Amino acid sequence: MHTPLAVLFALLTTGSNALATVLQRKAAQRVPMRGRLGRGLMAGLVRQRVWLGGMAAVGAAACLQALALANGPLSVVQPVFVLELPFALLLAAAILHRRLPPDVWKAAGFVTVGLGVALFAAAPTPGGTEAPMTRWLVALACCLGAAAALTATAVRRRPGAARAACLALAAALCYALTAALLKSAAQTWQSDGIAGFFSVWQTYGFAVVGVVALFLLENALQSGPLTFSQPALTLGDACTSVALGVALFGERLRGGWWLVPEIGGGVLVLAGIVLLSRSAAARTLITPDEAARVPSGPSGPAGAGR
Repeated sequence: MHTPLAVLFALLTTGSNALATVLQRKAAQRVPMRGRLGRGLMAGLVRQRVWLGGMAAVGAAACLQALALANGPLSVVQPVFVLELPFALLLAAAILHRRLPPDVWKAAGFVTVGLGVALFAAAPTPGGTEAPMTRWLVALACCLGAAAALTATAVRRRPGAARAACLALAAALCYALTAALLKSAAQTWQSDGIAGFFSVWQTYGFAVVGVVALFLLENALQSGPLTFSQPALTLGDACTSVALGVALFGERLRGGWWLVPEIGGGVLVLAGIVLLSRSAAARTLITPDEAARVPSGPSGPAGAGR
């Protein structure tokens, strides 16, 4: 495996995913919400060019992610995606022709430094390229069962931060599972060629689970501000992917005193994500339409106190 090359492809994937998220968020906000899970949402989205542009970015990200997973451990590639929120904010600022406020840059620095420290300390090592079916059954049951429970919780809530976070976390579990399935299928392509790729169940598994993840993400983006859905998505994906890398493929992380900087890096990442999610300036930057519709009150700009 070539871990530096995997990190490069992972960073390119992060940029593509961030662009897709911003474009999909913009498109989702234009479609009226009908029903508990956005009935008619997809029909409304496919008629918008901005959503189609987001889907093109999704396709590019999928190809880049496959290259990353084929060249490095799951526990290295997927955690890099915690950078997606800062990337998304940067792209949103560029699209809206606005400057990022200092608190956003500070939070982005926390996320970047924390990720670097955590990955350096953990030093994930590649495991096997295949996992026994018994491990896959446990992984499928845990990820899909938890995603179903989160979705059921979201359906019972009104649009807002809690609903967006639940749906985004459900999407994160599915995306992490998709990545594990894609890694297995990509390894099969490397060893057995395209015929082998289309002969294994993981190829069709990541396609199906990926569609479910996309559906959940679209509803999460429509249900509440990006600064609530994106942290749940990125952190959930990273943590679940590390667990799947260890459980499925036998990837290893350094233990002992290395746990101290690993935890410290994780705390920095969490602090950065929390700062971003609480930043009224960042929330206004990404959802100026909501800020304009709802007058500010004692809690500050729209939604800041919720």
